[in-house]
Formats: sequence, C-alpha cells, structure tokens
Amino acid sequence: MRDLISATIGKTVRAAARLRGGGSALPGLVVEKVDPGFLARVLGRLPYGVVAVSGTNGKTTTTKMVVEMLEAEGLRVFTNRTGSNFSRGVVAAAIQECSATGKLDADIAVLELDEAHAMYFIDRVPPRFTLLLNVLRDQLDRFGEIDTTAGFLQRIADATTEGVVVNREDRLVRAIGERTAERAGGGQPRVLSFGLSDDLLATFPSDDDFHAGASATAEDRGPADVTLTGLGDHTAVFRVDDVDHATGLRLEGLYNTFNAAAALATVRMIFAAGPLPGKHAERAPEPSTAALVTALSTVRPAFGRGEQLELDGQPLELVLVKNPAGFRLGLASFASGGVSTMIAINDQYADGRDMSWLWDVDFGSLAEDGVDTVSGTRAWDMALRLEHDDVAVAHVEEDLARALAGFRDRTPNTPRRIFCTYTAMLELRRALAELTDVEDIW
Repeated sequence: MRDLISATIGKTVRAAARLRGGGSALPGLVVEKVDPGFLARVLGRLPYGVVAVSGTNGKTTTTKMVVEMLEAEGLRVFTNRTGSNFSRGVVAAAIQECSATGKLDADIAVLELDEAHAMYFIDRVPPRFTLLLNVLRDQLDRFGEIDTTAGFLQRIADATTEGVVVNREDRLVRAIGERTAERAGGGQPRVLSFGLSDDLLATFPSDDDFHAGASATAEDRGPADVTLTGLGDHTAVFRVDDVDHATGLRLEGLYNTFNAAAALATVRMIFAAGPLPGKHAERAPEPSTAALVTALSTVRPAFGRGEQLELDGQPLELVLVKNPAGFRLGLASFASGGVSTMIAINDQYADGRDMSWLWDVDFGSLAEDGVDTVSGTRAWDMALRLEHDDVAVAHVEEDLARALAGFRDRTPNTPRRIFCTYTAMLELRRALAELTDVEDIW
C-alpha cells in the first residue's frame, strides 16, 4: 500500500511538473519527503541488485555503456537515464518507470551517483557493485579538496557488499581499491581494476601529471583485469586474460574509450556473480568477453558527451568539459581543422563556481583556425584565457541563445563543434531541439 500511494503521488507530481515545464527531479524530491523508504523497497526487490557508478568524470557515458551491455545479454535494466545523479533524481527515475503499484520491471539497477549526494543514497541502499572512475580537480568550490572527493568514493566502496571496480591509473582511486581489498581479506567485496598499457599513459593525464611529471610503470601499479592497449580512430584494443580484443567504437572522445574498459570490467564482474541468493531469479548465462566487446561496439555517446547532432545539413558535436584533464582530452579527441568552434562556459552550481581551472588547459590546438564564438556567464573569462594562448576569438556573447543563433548564421556550410559546461550544454540542447532532432532526456 505504501508503494502504491508513493507511486501515485510521484506520478501525479511528474505530470504536473511536465505541464509547467518543471525539473525532472521534482517528483523524486516530493516522494523522498513523504516516503523516505520508497527507493530502498523498490530497488531491494531486484534480483541482481544495484550497481553504483561514481567519480568526477565519465559517469553518464560509462553508466550508459554498462546498461547497454547488460541489455544486450538479456537483462532488464533500470537506470537514471537523464543523468540526474542526486538521490532525488534516482527516485524520480524510479517513479517514471515503475508500475502504478511501485514495482520496477527490471533485473538490475545501474545508477550514476554524484560523489557527495551518494552519501544519502548508500545510507538507504547499499550497492551490490560499485565502479569508481577517477578523482579529478572538479568543483573545488563545492568540495574544497580532491581528498574530500576521494573520501566520498571511499565511503561508497565501504558500503558496497560484493564487488568494487577501480581505476588503476588514478592514484587516489587505486588506493581506495587497495584499502578495500585489505579490509575484505580475500572475502567480500571483491576488487577488480581497469587500466592502460604503459604507452597510453601519457595520452590520459591525471591531475597528478600536471604537477608530478611521468606516471608510474605498469609494474608499480599492479595488474589490471581489463587493460586498454590500443587506440585508433573509433577503434580500441582491450586486453582481458592475456587475450587482445580489437573492436570498432561509436563513442566519441579518448576519455570515453578508456571508460569503455571500466564498463567492460564491471559487466564481467556482474555476470560472474549472478543473481542474489534467495531472489528466485534465473541466472543469465555468463557471456564471453568477445560478446561483451561486440555489444560495447554499438554504444553511442550519452547526451552532450561527444553527442553528434545535425544542423543545417552539417554535423554538430557537443562536448562536455568540466576540469583541466577533461578539457585537454576533449581538445585532443577531435581534429581542430575544418570545424567551426564555439565555447560556452557557465558557472552555475552544477558547473562549479570557480573557473580558474581554465588556466591549466593548453588551448594552442585552436590557434590555427581560432574560435568563432565564446558564450556563457563566464564568456569574457574564457575569451581572456584564449587570448593568452594566441587563439583568436571572433565574437563574445554572454547570452547562449543569441550566441547560438549568431554562430549558426556565420557558419552555414561547415561542421560545428561546441565545448560546453554542464548547464550551458542543457540550455543549448533545449535551443537546438527547436532547430533539429535532439534526444529527449527529460
């Protein structure tokens, strides 16, 4: 009866919010207030449990990869598809997808969780599996120190009941894995890792690399269960159990290729574990690594994460940027020639207020063709930063709608690319939805 009442309230609020143009997380906020135990009851029935994906960068696309690989092997997956990664966003997603009686038609939940707001979630729903991606210098005005972020991820690992997957190449995340394995003492949770071959380390810099120079060798970092060993134009090679698996990828961006190794390690762990005891669920056959890599090859980017649209008969790419390492990899992932470029930088809460990290990014690759438009609440800061790298900026317009209109008018016959922070990306997608086909994430 409680599930029925809460589901009814949530669905009613959702319908009213959509009519008024409200946010996608509002139903979750209301249900959290009236029934704090709703999410734990709904997710507690899933035979394969809950997978939490957290870290500074890459959560949305990596979650999408894990979801689509599991679905390709026949599992029914519940996830927070909008990327709303606070607990209220997860509740809102559950409200949207559950039946009128509060039941989810799913075998497993794969949830992207904000590092800090995951603390609220794990107190109510301990994850069965956790994937920890990285700790980068992002939103320091919110968290203060990267050690604070690492502390949040440690608490998620501590709450995980069966398996943790960690990034071997991130010093702080690797340490979480080591502490978790030591605490488990060979029991639960089991710890797996994903990583890079030595010759790819320089391609994926961590924050430490901006200050500490060369990374450790593979011997210093220990073995990885899945290793990215080869990288090409929409191609990758993953080493698993000493066997190399080459594949094409539809994903955009170098960082998404590395995150694919994370997703592969996580899905292998899930299928190896099978359903929870006592759930009366049929165990899905454990797929081969080759089958999982084939499923991985079909995954498309999540919204705004190298997302490709079409505008006026020309391709338009949206590239989310959040911190120095992410922006650097974003610039390195795409050839700058033959493309008209716009940069949109906001400083709202979801972006982080402190934009001083822009000074740690080398924008020299944009110097030859320059930047057509710089926009957002911190447009002039971005323009000043580009000037210091001798990157010409043709137009500065703080208003995103006017900036997009001008950018479109001036670049009618060329491919376009927009690097943008999170809230700028959402506003641009809403404007673009009136001009072209854009996936509805709401």
